[in-house]
Amino acid sequence: MQAAIPTSTQNLLNTMYHKAKYDGVKVAKALAKSIITKVKPSDVRTAYLPISKEQGEYLYQLICERNYKHVTEFGTSFGISTLYLAEAVKQTGGHVVTTEIVPEKCIQANSTFKKAGLNNYISLLEGDALFTLKQINQPIDLLILDGWKELYLPVFRLLEPFFHKNTLVFVDNTNMKGVKHFLNEIKKQPHKYLLVNLNFDKGNTALISFK
Repeated sequence: MQAAIPTSTQNLLNTMYHKAKYDGVKVAKALAKSIITKVKPSDVRTAYLPISKEQGEYLYQLICERNYKHVTEFGTSFGISTLYLAEAVKQTGGHVVTTEIVPEKCIQANSTFKKAGLNNYISLLEGDALFTLKQINQPIDLLILDGWKELYLPVFRLLEPFFHKNTLVFVDNTNMKGVKHFLNEIKKQPHKYLLVNLNFDKGNTALISFK
């Protein structure tokens, strides 16, 4: 049985989740701006945009139970999801590669990882994921897609050469337009991919495996 998430990290997560309660107002302001111009990641640079606690605990257990070592994440934000991933690979002897385009978020996330004592288990790549993730050169056990929605498909295609038969892809925000397009592309290849919807409190999550 895998070790539980340390109390110190759990307390840190609780503090971050509390701050994330104000995301609704921040996102609403960004969406209001979209009437005039297209929303950019920098428009939500102060929003946490986290996965739920249930999703985080699921990912933690999944990595531990499957003994996954190579985890890649698209969409660090302030690092809530990354903390769950890092605590898990700490148990399996693995590593997390994650990417974030907003510099302010990278600074805060790296500070949080050090505070949690998990920075040695995480490589945070700053910049456009379609460029930074080109550094990947090893098999991927688990890919988390939770960044800019229109980039799900190109990120998936970029990393596809590093998938293997036991790779899983965790897809968040399946109700959003850009993600729906990505999932429709996946559904076009039922001989290759198996798509399963996951039932979480937050909802709108899917898991892709390979046949």
